Amino acid sequence: MIISDQGAAGRLQIAIDGPAASGKSTVALGIARRIGLVVVDSGSMYRTVALISMEEGISADDPEALVEIARRVSSSFRLELAEGDTLRVYLGERDVTAEIRSPEVGRSVSPVSEEPGVRAEMVRLQRCLVEGRDAVVEGRDIGTTVLPDAPLKVFLEATSPERTRRRALELEARGVDVDRDQVREEIALRDRIDSSRAVSPLRLAADAVPIDTTDKTAADVVDEIVGLLADKGLIH
Repeated sequence: MIISDQGAAGRLQIAIDGPAASGKSTVALGIARRIGLVVVDSGSMYRTVALISMEEGISADDPEALVEIARRVSSSFRLELAEGDTLRVYLGERDVTAEIRSPEVGRSVSPVSEEPGVRAEMVRLQRCLVEGRDAVVEGRDIGTTVLPDAPLKVFLEATSPERTRRRALELEARGVDVDRDQVREEIALRDRIDSSRAVSPLRLAADAVPIDTTDKTAADVVDEIVGLLADKGLIH
């Protein structure tokens, strides 16, 4: 596939938003490999801040300390697209890919990401990573805040039972004992926090295309998004 001339903006940038376990990460990786784009998982940044705050005993009620951690993370954070479907996450030379996906980090990431100073630092980092590059960026405020001028924005959705099933399978694949009722409750809590926070809440951008992924494979969703790009004349 060939990426069309993007005019003044110069680059093709795709914004993918949606709640937890809606398929954002898998779909973004699929698009990146299909078209040849840089992929940015914004959630991994907030998870890394949450991980370091847990290790250092920093509470979500200590905004100054959280912002200082966010700045440190920003200075050494990097993503590396490995073979297969893996996006490796590094803090300096430390590979934190597995650590940031622990249930403990998952439970603490939304309170940490509510802090406006943390969000400001992470938004700056996200924009720096894609500046002047063709990219697909996934998260919860990409189309509304990070890349408001992206030529294609999509919002992935799925039913609560399906998102619970996906997250439980993901955790089980990593050897974590899973209580599906607890997984469902944690996803619901994260939805409430992400949708109600004062800064950059999770919401559908006015010009985003909603896609229900409940009964679709990741490959189906990638095909659909590639079709939208072609319809817009962004690739051919």
